[in-house]
Amino acid sequence: MLTRALLCVALCFGSAICLRADCYPIDKAPEHIGEIVCIRGRVLKVTASASGTHYLNFCENYQLCPFTVVVFPSKLEDIGDVRTLAEQEIEIDGLIKLYQGRPEIVLSEASQIHGEIAWHIPPLPKNYDVARHGNFSAGSFHGKKAKRSKTKRTLQDQADPMNDDSVPE
Repeated sequence: MLTRALLCVALCFGSAICLRADCYPIDKAPEHIGEIVCIRGRVLKVTASASGTHYLNFCENYQLCPFTVVVFPSKLEDIGDVRTLAEQEIEIDGLIKLYQGRPEIVLSEASQIHGEIAWHIPPLPKNYDVARHGNFSAGSFHGKKAKRSKTKRTLQDQADPMNDDSVPE
């Protein structure tokens, strides 16, 4: 009997089916603006802006969605490859803020994400370039160009090959 109870507890903690009771669905996020809460939902897609900011979208049309999660480029290295959260059920803790009239949580640490996928977020690939929207780049070097000295040459400096004194006649 004890073995069965332990097995149930282990399954509950190890699966996404066992969701925290204090997490609200995404449609309840607007009711908790200014509060630190847990929001639960399925990430439909992860998009990136021109500046490298990533958005976890819980709706097909993000403009009509009651909630979104924002990950700034400076935090991607700490959090990991958030693109793997697409099509995953997640729970996220944080302060719900209004930005342009829409509720959002800014993801700044991997520990804010809960659920089965939270332990499986891989690190960003070493050659992942945030500024180039996820294109991979080996990098480039833009070193200083060599300075060319600009010395004026006078007519005396330029030897006349026809009047070369070193050549015997």
